[in-house]
Amino acid sequence: MWATLGAAAWALLATLAGLGRAPLGVIELLFLFVPLVIVPLGLELGGVTAPVVWPLPEEVAVILQPAAAALVVISFWFPPGGVAAALVAPWMAVCLLVALAGLLSILGGAIHALASVAAHMARIDLAVAGGWLCISRLGLHPLGIQEPIVLLTAVHFHYTGFATALLAGTILAFARLKGRSLRLLGPVVALVVLVPFVLAAGFVFSPVLKLMAALVLSLSIMALAGFLLCLINELRSATARGFLSVSGAAIVAGMGLAGTYAFGEALGKDWLLIPRMASTHGVLNGLGFVLPGLLGWLIEGPPLNGETEIPS
Repeated sequence: MWATLGAAAWALLATLAGLGRAPLGVIELLFLFVPLVIVPLGLELGGVTAPVVWPLPEEVAVILQPAAAALVVISFWFPPGGVAAALVAPWMAVCLLVALAGLLSILGGAIHALASVAAHMARIDLAVAGGWLCISRLGLHPLGIQEPIVLLTAVHFHYTGFATALLAGTILAFARLKGRSLRLLGPVVALVVLVPFVLAAGFVFSPVLKLMAALVLSLSIMALAGFLLCLINELRSATARGFLSVSGAAIVAGMGLAGTYAFGEALGKDWLLIPRMASTHGVLNGLGFVLPGLLGWLIEGPPLNGETEIPS
């Protein structure tokens, strides 16, 4: 329900932005799609793929999410500073509560399979994502990083950290449940979960590290899409198959653009600038891959999680 209402609110915001009635560009709209739509869908899917050991923090986060998302929207009507940061503080609380639930699950031993690890790490990623949003709304520039990179880092950890890691865990859990011995799927999921942190470090410390991490992440997610398409015929729901087919196709195109951007930046070529990346790669990743992916797996529904032990 909240994701549906959030989608309607986001469509209104996008219309107002297009008419020049809202102070929102493509990057801001891509970000706002996360608290309004992606996170509520992701929390629902996470409860199917890898339920938490101690549910109270995540239950409180679910209760707070709609109001916190609305306050995030309002914050973008204010310039960076104390007021804007105060308005996103409840969203930071939501992110921390979800991350706490994931951390407690890992510490409590709820890591019977790599799929569970991926889903709980996705929850932990939200704490990093919320932190970067607070930094952006405060108007800070850590280590000299300027906007829109600060906000894009928040976008990165919400989409690639939280949502993509959760989808990767779900794909792996489903493959294990169906007895599909896709031997390289486990390493691909591990890369999808871990490399976003390396990519973020590359933005701060090393252009070479950033290039390598961007290429590895792009190839890993494209491989993940390939495994997803291999599993399509195992799904019970024709509607789910349709959504997940769109998801897999969109991310191949989106990651191709990401690789092109990384190579162009390394070579000093303006093949794709950040605004164009946001309107192409960002839209393909957020609206083409993540949204249909979450919807597809939620439509398929339980059982999704085969608790297969991680091979030694």
